[in-house]
Amino acid sequence: MTTDDIATTADIARLARGTLLPSFPGPTAPRWVLDELEAGLAGVTLFALTGNVQSPESLAALTAQMRKAGDPFVTIDEEGGDVTRLGGHQTGSPYPGNAALGAVDDPELTRRIYRSLGAELADVGVNFNFAPSVDVNTADDNPVIGTRSFGSDPELVARHAAASVIGTQEAGVAACAKHFPGHGATVDDSHLSIPLVDADLELLDRRELVPFRAAIEAGTRAVMTGHLNLPTITRGVPATLSPEAITGLLREHLGYQGVIVTDALDMEGASGAIGIPEASVRALIAGADLLCLGPKEHAETVEATLAAIGEAVRTGRLSPDRLQDAADRTRRLKEWLVGHSSAVVDRAAGLEAARRAIRVSGSLPGWGSAPLVVETESTGNIAMGPTPWGLSPWAPDAFQADGADGAADQVLDRAKGRGLIVVLRDAHRHAAQRALTTALLTARPDTVVVEMGLPVWRPGSAVYLASYGAAAANAQAVAELLGLTPAA
Repeated sequence: MTTDDIATTADIARLARGTLLPSFPGPTAPRWVLDELEAGLAGVTLFALTGNVQSPESLAALTAQMRKAGDPFVTIDEEGGDVTRLGGHQTGSPYPGNAALGAVDDPELTRRIYRSLGAELADVGVNFNFAPSVDVNTADDNPVIGTRSFGSDPELVARHAAASVIGTQEAGVAACAKHFPGHGATVDDSHLSIPLVDADLELLDRRELVPFRAAIEAGTRAVMTGHLNLPTITRGVPATLSPEAITGLLREHLGYQGVIVTDALDMEGASGAIGIPEASVRALIAGADLLCLGPKEHAETVEATLAAIGEAVRTGRLSPDRLQDAADRTRRLKEWLVGHSSAVVDRAAGLEAARRAIRVSGSLPGWGSAPLVVETESTGNIAMGPTPWGLSPWAPDAFQADGADGAADQVLDRAKGRGLIVVLRDAHRHAAQRALTTALLTARPDTVVVEMGLPVWRPGSAVYLASYGAAAANAQAVAELLGLTPAA
């Protein structure tokens, strides 16, 4: 092997490292991460459930530690609302999610929310946020988007896509519009399968692509691909691995020239049949610039993926020019990040938005004593994780009930002589929630129903509140309206 060959091999290895965003467990970066950063690793993705985010102070120390070894992208999924990592996974987010912002439909308020969210990220050294979600949520039974979307109207979503991008980037943090070309019309979760988007280009142009155009026009520094099958365009291949989706649809049809990052490649929709290293190669060939590997993908995955990329270059499957193109785009993004100062944190905007988002049907009762709060069982999704929700912080004896036989009788017995509030979350997706609520309303028509997900199923109750989200800000706004007192 000649000296030129060695240099070329070393160059390819560094270019390959420059596409990878692995993860690691714990609040400090392990030695292998620091070594890889020194060797040219693009950056890392932080996850709350892997122990990366324990407190603002520890997170700031972690990002500072990594910056001594390199110039990394420090990426995170911080959408506010139901998908929160920056402490909200422990207490709930102080910012309502996109559904609430869409219900208010005040783009300037959305801009304030995302600017404040960006400021909190910048304060702890995170410079790349995998948000906003600009999916147009047209499928009521969508298991993974729901309240993460601004709504079902493409023009409304577009208004807030632009506002959220602008707000995030005013704080000096790169925004990332996702999940291209749009996850809102699906009834499957790409963590578990390859969801189908049954739309041709004409329909995509009228619906899914409208918010992406707005985000691009607003200057979004990144776009994230979704692991979605669009049969008329990708022909069964997930969009993340499809040149027709990334190069054809995003680069050529929409004219986007910024950084393209994949959704996590450990997801079944991307790598279930082929493995992460091969999925990484195919994503790069398709036109992606950065590869998010997933929460459990550490040193071994990095090593295997680097080997796969190197082999793809040697065999001619992957052009070195494609790697250089990715490097040029990420370099320009890092140049943009330099010199931006943080905005001011404005958590008051979060509570303002949550209050304005609430919709009330009927007249709120005046209770002589504290009402009984009953919270129903609700499964979240993998993107949300086990984030706390509900009104229990404002109701000392609140309890959870399911739809099992006898549950309604137990609730009614405990509620004798008191007002009754039943709290739902996406009841249209949970038969047990609907059954319990129907039984309670039959016996107690004065039951107040609070929906903290999407208000798709509406029971025939006298009083119905919809908060369009279950973040801490949403819960506080609902509790205030109902006159509940914070628990000790």
